[in-house]
Amino acid sequence: MSDIEGCAALYRQAYNRAPWNYNFTLEKAIRYLTEYAERNRFVGFVGCEEDLIVGAMLGHSKTWWTNDLLYIDELFISPDRQRMGYGKMLIDRSEKYASENGLEVITLMTNRHMPALKFYENNDFIQADHFTILFKPV
Repeated sequence: MSDIEGCAALYRQAYNRAPWNYNFTLEKAIRYLTEYAERNRFVGFVGCEEDLIVGAMLGHSKTWWTNDLLYIDELFISPDRQRMGYGKMLIDRSEKYASENGLEVITLMTNRHMPALKFYENNDFIQADHFTILFKPV
């Protein structure tokens, strides 16, 4: 099984349940994560226990007017491995990567009403109150 397939299976475990209640099939999850992995300047890390993927971070570096930055597109941990340090390990590895590659900042988007917000705040991420996410259903 490739890392993407393993990550897709884990993504489904993490998000096809409360509080997110997504309904990804394995095929759609593979396609979704592959789109990130095929992106120019992709950055990704997995956390493993032996050969089992228990967490993943998928992101990409991108150009910014000051210095480039690392954007985390997805970070997820197996529900039965949460609160065991895997998320922190992935954040720490992302910070190390950013530092080693001259990236100025790490950015991400999360839902302010979900438990992940507290995790990110506990790992020194700051809410940018001057940004708003807009969407328009079509």
